[in-house]
Amino acid sequence: QVQLVESGGGLVQVGGSLRLSCAASGRAFSSYVVGWFRQAPGKEREFVAAINRSGSRTRYGGSVKGRFTISRVNAENTGYLQMNSLKPEDTAVYYCAAAASGSVLPPTRHDDYDYWGQGTQVTVSS
Repeated sequence: QVQLVESGGGLVQVGGSLRLSCAASGRAFSSYVVGWFRQAPGKEREFVAAINRSGSRTRYGGSVKGRFTISRVNAENTGYLQMNSLKPEDTAVYYCAAAASGSVLPPTRHDDYDYWGQGTQVTVSS
């Protein structure tokens, strides 16, 4: 299995940028698909982005497409989520997740992910 720890969250102004990190340990990081999800108070968990094992394929939720970029550096056992042009609606707890198996495209359902980090708070203020 793999252990995941998110970092990089915090308070940022509207229009600002933030980069989240997902540090992995345990099993080889390159064996896992990596996804990012977020959850705002009182709302369901929302798919944000995902990247396949090699980093050659990515997927994004419609609300973040064009603003967020997911990446990974397998040699460093770390995944990243670069967030630009942040809006108040982006305020949420952001979670990194890992899936041990998948299809050609990384999954978007949270039930398809096997391991989760503790989450990091992102707050976008006006």
